Amino acid sequence: MIGNIHSNSPYITVSGGMSNTYINGYTGAQGVGNMRYNTTMQKIEIFDGSNWIQLNMGSAGISLSGEADSLLNWARQKRNEELELESLAERSPAIKDLMDQIKEKQHQIKMVKTLIDSPGNEPVEMMGN
Repeated sequence: MIGNIHSNSPYITVSGGMSNTYINGYTGAQGVGNMRYNTTMQKIEIFDGSNWIQLNMGSAGISLSGEADSLLNWARQKRNEELELESLAERSPAIKDLMDQIKEKQHQIKMVKTLIDSPGNEPVEMMGN
């Protein structure tokens, strides 16, 4: 029996399931909300005040959205590429040198981007243009 499934993530998809019937405690008399197990039907039943109603038992499937699945596959591929390059760099000084150069260039790009994005660095129009 599934009551609710909640997620704060935009990447979770919930499908299937049924709404849950809330059950009152048994009072000894046949009252609304009383529950029983019907051994003939092999179902849980709830008394609605007039009739015994079979409780729908549902299941829910939880999966990642297509976008999340795609992002995770991309991240896995990038991780595997990085691990392969790291392994090559351990065996080859030339690859290690190239990897160090890449890291240095990435650092330089980050610094220039920070300068470009800093306040007061807006483009200035030249007079007469």
